[in-house]
Amino acid sequence: MTRMLIVGPQGSGKGTQAKLVSEKLGILAISTGDIFRANIKGETELGQEAKKFVDAGDLVPDSLTNRLVEDRLSWDDAADGFLLDGYPRNRTQAATLDEILSRLGVDLDVVLELTADTDELTQRLKHRAETEGRADDADETVIRRRLELFENETRPMIDEYKTRDLVKQVNGLGSVDEVNARILKALNV
Repeated sequence: MTRMLIVGPQGSGKGTQAKLVSEKLGILAISTGDIFRANIKGETELGQEAKKFVDAGDLVPDSLTNRLVEDRLSWDDAADGFLLDGYPRNRTQAATLDEILSRLGVDLDVVLELTADTDELTQRLKHRAETEGRADDADETVIRRRLELFENETRPMIDEYKTRDLVKQVNGLGSVDEVNARILKALNV
């Protein structure tokens, strides 16, 4: 059983690699976006709360995100391991994840960090905007701001996980297959 996080700046390939790694390890890939969409579509109580924020164009607050993640991790299909993508994003969420895992009687095994050069990420995100029509990736100022938020909010969380010797850093640049091979090597798979 493996319980892991995948973290890295926007454009580092987390979503793509999460899917590949989870398939290789035979564990569930869970993204916060998927959790939000499933609860909203299923019209659960938590989903109805989340929908109010999503419909208003606001971020779902940490308190609700934490409850949604805890609910999802309690499902039977997560019992044999999981890979969380997009959560936690900061030290407060990481502390809550620790509490959630403690209540579930399990520990986090590894935090996989995809690293990449800021200029390369900016180019990658601009390309994604052009090829996938992602308007949120088109403006260089917005891209730089999101990368800055990662450094200010997520980096301290990663540093905390480093003190627990949980972080495996992998260069996220290169082809999907090259990056995946580096990840599998880092995970000793």
